[in-house]
Amino acid sequence: MAGRYFDEWTVGDRIAHDIRRTVTETDNLLFTTLSHNPQPLHLDADYAAGTEFGRIVVNGTFTFALTVGLSVGDTTLGTLVANLGYDKVTMPKPVFIGDTLRVETEVSELRRSNSRPDAGIVTFRHVTLNQRDEIVCQCLRTAMLKGKPS
Repeated sequence: MAGRYFDEWTVGDRIAHDIRRTVTETDNLLFTTLSHNPQPLHLDADYAAGTEFGRIVVNGTFTFALTVGLSVGDTTLGTLVANLGYDKVTMPKPVFIGDTLRVETEVSELRRSNSRPDAGIVTFRHVTLNQRDEIVCQCLRTAMLKGKPS
């Protein structure tokens, strides 16, 4: 199991996740159509060419989902009770097909669960960067994690 239990985290812990992902046209097309998002900026190369970006922009909700996904192995894999919420999701720069993304995580808050004595609440700050080290997505993820077994 790769994830950490609640008791193994401290505020300020940082992780530069090893897994990186180069975004493909297929990733963007499948995610956009599966989520029923008809935005031509994500699907229509001719339309996108006429925008300020000059090309297709990757669906932001794909970028957000990838942000969380790239972090799971080192944070909550096997120790998660539930993700409780996502806050302050921002996308300061667009993602384009062919961009390679990586994620860094910092623990910003910890507290014991009031309802579950065997669990705790961790708030992770995830930051996604492209190959130019530009921030393309950032968010806070609040997760309930199992306590370390005795």
